[in-house]
Amino acid sequence: MKILTPDQSAHYHDKGYCSAEGLVDASWLARLNAVTQDFVDESRGITASNARFDLEPDHTAVQPRLRRLNAPVDQHETYWEFASTGPFADIAEDLLGPNVKFHHSKLNFKWSGGGESVKWHQDIQFWPHTNYDVLTIGVYLSDVTNDMAPMGIIPGSHNRDLFDLYDERGRWTGHIRDQDLPALDVENADYLMGPAGTITVHNCRAVHGSPPNFSASPRPLLLCAYSASDAIPITTLTAGSAHAEVVIRGARSRWARFDPRPVLMPPDWSKGYKSIFQYQQGEAAE
Repeated sequence: MKILTPDQSAHYHDKGYCSAEGLVDASWLARLNAVTQDFVDESRGITASNARFDLEPDHTAVQPRLRRLNAPVDQHETYWEFASTGPFADIAEDLLGPNVKFHHSKLNFKWSGGGESVKWHQDIQFWPHTNYDVLTIGVYLSDVTNDMAPMGIIPGSHNRDLFDLYDERGRWTGHIRDQDLPALDVENADYLMGPAGTITVHNCRAVHGSPPNFSASPRPLLLCAYSASDAIPITTLTAGSAHAEVVIRGARSRWARFDPRPVLMPPDWSKGYKSIFQYQQGEAAE
């Protein structure tokens, strides 16, 4: 193990997630927050969501309200340096093995005063791979308390079936149907929080989400997804990214590994992809 403890690794494999404080130091946090603030300031000149920014409907120049910075590793070299050489890379190697690829990134802001919820969902249906050794690592860029809508994960849900993220009319919504929620034990979700620098890790099959943020502070969470080298994407969602499928540890696999469990296929993203917020809020239903 390079950075995680054996107990943290065991918790990830048993429960589908883990978290830890203090794995991202003050130097990295200062750099990441400085770059992030630059993007927040840039967003003041934007009036509608675009390829870079996903904005809440009431976003203004005076009071910016961002839902997401899309693909931050493609927007600034600091994010890519962190994703490829920082503690995230060590965590990915600890949990996925010696051969690790980068997949994609996003920065979810969960703005203050009602920042939108993320409804319960699993990740892998958005970007299917040939197996499930795919995970997402996050770092809270500021202190996160219980009233700031921390991410909640349902323990053990990574070992259950995948859910259908289409509605009854066949439209992609990006969230689990309401009628399926009673079987999920959402009341037992573990909400991950902590001081700035706290990391979260969840498997691509783990059911997770977060409520609206009614606190006075935004809750920026930088997220990067990684896969084992022998987990091959089935769709071309990230094909336009300069860093997608870059091997950050070890070597590229010559053989793809296939998990016998099926995976739900998303819509044809070649026609364009919106953010999870837009699909879940019905702004871009397929």
